[in-house]
This record gives sequence, structure tokens and C-alpha cells, in this order.
Amino acid sequence: PATEDEEEFIKELMSALKGALEGISEMRATEGEKLAFDILKRADIIENTKNLITERAPKIEKEYKEKLQARIAELLDGSVEIPEERLALEAAIFADKANITEEIVRLGSHIDQLRTFINSDEETVGKKIDFLVQEMNREANTIGSKSNDMDITSWMLELKAEIEKIREQVQNIE
Repeated sequence: PATEDEEEFIKELMSALKGALEGISEMRATEGEKLAFDILKRADIIENTKNLITERAPKIEKEYKEKLQARIAELLDGSVEIPEERLALEAAIFADKANITEEIVRLGSHIDQLRTFINSDEETVGKKIDFLVQEMNREANTIGSKSNDMDITSWMLELKAEIEKIREQVQNIE
């Protein structure tokens, strides 16, 4: 049997341990809230950048056609007339290869899913978010490789930087 002093010491030790665990729990909750806020802020940045890309993408075909027409005129020095239908066909072929609509839609879906996970009460979202971040990165890479436009390439690099920051934050989520 323990003495009265030993029992009192054990009670104080248990009380101190309980207090320490509660403090750690509060710290973790505060850290979690800050992580969630940061990730949601980055999701907003990614969505805004995605919107810029969405707005820019349809203009690329027209600009390509104009550049192609000017380049051909420069090379041929106006000696041969290129049929408008042929230029339109070349621009359409380019536009089809450079079409990033699917990637933009999927990226938007991933952003929505990310927000849903962050705002959920689910305890184990780290792996799900990690997978989403990989998918977001894949979409950004595809947008960059398909797009033949400096603005979109620049925005894609911004996307990748924000996605990487989220990936780093996700490493802190259990």
C-alpha cells in the first residue's frame, strides 16, 4: 500500500499530466485552425489564378491565327494568298491541341473538394488532401504543357507554387 504522501504525489502528478495533455490538445486545435485558414487562403489564390487562365484560354486561338497569318505573309512577302479556310483549319488544329478546358474543370473540382475536406469535421483528411494536391499539380502541369501562351505559363507557375505550399502544409496534418 502507498503512503498518504505517495498517494498525494501521484494525484498531483496525474493532475499535472492531465493539464499538460489539455494544453497540448488546445495547441494542436489552434495550429489546425491556422493550417486550415492558410490552406483555404491558398485555395482562393489558386481559384483566382484558374479564373484568369479560363478567361485567357479562348483568346489564344484567335491570336495564334493572327500570328500565323502575319508570319506567312512575312515569309511569302505577299506573293501567295493563303485561303482563309486553311488558316482557320490550322488555328482550329492548334486550338484543339492546346485545349485546356478539361484540366481547368478538374482543377476547379479539386479546389472545391479541398475546401470540403478542410471544412469537414473528419479527423483523417491528411491523406485525402495529399492526393488532391497531387491531382492539382498534375492539372497545372498539363495546363502548362498544352498551353502555348506566356500569360498562361506564368499563371501556371503561380499555381504550382501555391499548390506546393499547400503540399508542405498538408505534411503537418495527421
